[in-house]
Amino acid sequence: MQTHGGGNSRKQQFRDRLGVLRDTAMKRHLPEGRWTRRHWIHASLFTTIGVLMATIVPGFSSAIQAPISEPRNTLLLDLPELSAARQAGTAGDSWQVVRVKPGQTMGAIFEELGIPAATLHRILDNADAKKALTRLKPGTEIAFDLPVTGGLRTLRYDRDPSHRIELLVGNDKVTERVIARETTTRTVVLSGKVGRSLNRSARKAGLTSANINSMTDEIFKYDIDFNSDLGPEDRFSVVVEQTWREGELISTGPVQAATFTVDGKLHSGFRFTRPGGKPEYFTAAGRPLKKNFIRMPIAYARMSSKFGARRHPVLGTMRMHKGVDYAASTGTPIMAAGDGRVQFAGWQGGYGRTVILDHGRGHTTLYAHMSRMGNIKQGQRVAQGTVIGYVGTTGLSTGPHLHYEFRINGVHRNPLSVTMPPPEPLAGAQLASYRTYTANALARIRTVEDIIYADIGPTDDAKKPATVAAAKAATGKGGKG
Repeated sequence: MQTHGGGNSRKQQFRDRLGVLRDTAMKRHLPEGRWTRRHWIHASLFTTIGVLMATIVPGFSSAIQAPISEPRNTLLLDLPELSAARQAGTAGDSWQVVRVKPGQTMGAIFEELGIPAATLHRILDNADAKKALTRLKPGTEIAFDLPVTGGLRTLRYDRDPSHRIELLVGNDKVTERVIARETTTRTVVLSGKVGRSLNRSARKAGLTSANINSMTDEIFKYDIDFNSDLGPEDRFSVVVEQTWREGELISTGPVQAATFTVDGKLHSGFRFTRPGGKPEYFTAAGRPLKKNFIRMPIAYARMSSKFGARRHPVLGTMRMHKGVDYAASTGTPIMAAGDGRVQFAGWQGGYGRTVILDHGRGHTTLYAHMSRMGNIKQGQRVAQGTVIGYVGTTGLSTGPHLHYEFRINGVHRNPLSVTMPPPEPLAGAQLASYRTYTANALARIRTVEDIIYADIGPTDDAKKPATVAAAKAATGKGGKG
């Protein structure tokens, strides 16, 4: 009751004050005596404002009053103490899994978990543990068994996909226990359409970044321009080996076979290793997909000068331009056009910083005007695609570009039109072994994409039913095995 009375009293006091203010304002602005039309308008305005203030403000004033809080009581409850055995816990019931961050070390992880550095030193006395834990890659998972009483009881990490290592930290020694983990390897066919983005579609199909790079930078780089040739309906199929452990995909191997259909034309490649060699990719007929030379040893560049007679941009005289110029920004990587040996690396007159590669059989290539050279030296063998230098403007040059020459037995040839020597195909026993090796991949792709046989010669037609039957027997109806 007192609260209501107090509230009504404050409202009445507020109305009285508004009345005084209104009367004062009216006396100040409205004269005594006869009123004009303007005076009546002012009087109506002041009256309206007063009514609004009297109605709105008291309600707002009461709305912002602090709420009345209810008193609360706090009760202290006695909990039973944990026994010593319960505090120590059971081995394995208090694991903390840490995923290694970029740049993070084992010392930093131990410090973050509050584990003494002395414990880390005891663990690193184990040679295998030291090798594994001092070369941590971002994303690696390490588990720590830390009981309530503190101290590290067990440290766990994976040595490889099939073996897990547990280090039991005792008072006197660290004991290693190797746990075998069963893995399953499956050969699968991953297939899809290019859609709006090849990279996105391939990742969605299950391909790794390394698999995608193999397709674009190794298998099909000579036949498909991935910047301009692809359409959303073009398709790809890739055969890879996947390793699974406890229902989890832990790794995907290199591309064993791949097909790519661009504008209705089929391209295919199969991985095979020659005796004593390294893995390469071949067509279904056994011809290497890798060309001996790439036409353009620099990516994303503009050809600024062709092969032939021209007026020299620096000397101003007509002379033979014995190579092709590619304009690019300073620092753009320059690749070796083919496998070869570094014949020369250094400064060569008007060429500036220059690299010359000897590719054998009388073929050499020259790369000039470099800003700096790559990590190469004279006499070193380099593989096709190795970065041998970077675009610059050294020597007689008006701007940053690569001057590229192709020579056969010392005679300059136009790099854009010269007939490149074909790579050596598989033959004889190697070809027979290759066909046996690729038969399974052909059959697996056949179950997913009905296009692979467009690239197979007539001699293989008789094998189709057998390979398809073998694929169905090995993989069932689907494309995965």
